[in-house]
Amino acid sequence: MQDNVTILNVSEINRYIKGLIHGDPRLRDIWVTGELSNFKHHRSGHMYFTIKDSKSSLRCVFFRRENQRCIFKPSDGMEVILHGNISVYEPDGVYQLYVSEMEPAGMGSLYLAFEQLKGRLEKEGLFSPEIKKKLPALPRKIGLVTSPTGAALQDILATIKKRFPHVHIIVVESLVQGPQASFDIVQAINILNRQKDVDVIILARGGGSLEDLWPFNEERVARAIYSSAVPIVSAVGHETDFTIADFAADLRAPTPTAAAAAVVPEKEEFLSTLAQLREKAASALKRRLQREKQTLDYAVSERFFTLPLKRIKLSKEVLDQLDKKMGREIIRILQYKGIKLGALNDRLESYSPFKVMNRGFCYCRDEEGKIIRSVKEIKPEDILKLTFKDGLVSCRTEEVEEREFLDK
Repeated sequence: MQDNVTILNVSEINRYIKGLIHGDPRLRDIWVTGELSNFKHHRSGHMYFTIKDSKSSLRCVFFRRENQRCIFKPSDGMEVILHGNISVYEPDGVYQLYVSEMEPAGMGSLYLAFEQLKGRLEKEGLFSPEIKKKLPALPRKIGLVTSPTGAALQDILATIKKRFPHVHIIVVESLVQGPQASFDIVQAINILNRQKDVDVIILARGGGSLEDLWPFNEERVARAIYSSAVPIVSAVGHETDFTIADFAADLRAPTPTAAAAAVVPEKEEFLSTLAQLREKAASALKRRLQREKQTLDYAVSERFFTLPLKRIKLSKEVLDQLDKKMGREIIRILQYKGIKLGALNDRLESYSPFKVMNRGFCYCRDEEGKIIRSVKEIKPEDILKLTFKDGLVSCRTEEVEEREFLDK
């Protein structure tokens, strides 16, 4: 080894290579396209993945502060276009792409985010027809969420005034474009839900680009519409524009004017329909009364009503027969019970101690009244009380003699 050779450690080599790469302007601002693989969204918020084509792969990192601006969800197999710079991760000596922007290849990021959110919310059931709330036939109070300066507000007010001018309208002003608009829309929906007497809500804005309408494609707005206790009509953009809010709403109107027409009936038409319903109700009631009268006339003409006394007499005869039958049955049961009671009484009488005493027997007790059943319980000089059928005798014991034959 020559004396003038410079020996570098690994860190110095990696730092030197990093400096070379940083010094290349082509690598500091590059666009790369390829397929995502090994995608990992770390809990720190950073994204780590590899981008590859048919021959090579390139490691990438998409830090949290940059990927927060990515509105769609990356996944393995997705073709993307990345913008960033190439640098070296010194601890591993690995060069990688530090991503600052990510776009889906072949379609816009907004459109992809729209499709991803639409698919996810649809699986959750937020767009299900079964949960759609029915609009009132004639709302007394309408809540309107829109921009105070937009044409949508004037279109709706003019249409409602023309169709049914006596309806009360509450306008809750909201941003309908820009990063804060979705928060404003959610807050407006919640305010109208707290009113308690609002019958229907119209969510409206005029047409615009996908970017302009994006607040109505945000998840928080869709969930606010889903959670609303008041039916919501979405009238966002033109007839060809569709937003997530349209799918979540109880009714989608192609334009703000169409929303007003869907919510409020035309007064003359409504009154005409009401008159027709009144006539139908009167006719139905008249037919019902005729049917009930026919039923009553038929019932009154029946023999039950024409000969009521005869029917009552027949019923009385049946009742008298049942009463006599019941009396005979009661007597029979009482006789049977009396015979059985007599037999039980005779049996009980046979066990009476007085019958035994009539045959010359008595029973013996000590001074305390305890019955004595054996001579073993008696001692000489004990005072005994003998009970006969007609009296009591007290005596003193002179002698106690046991005899075995008495036990046999």
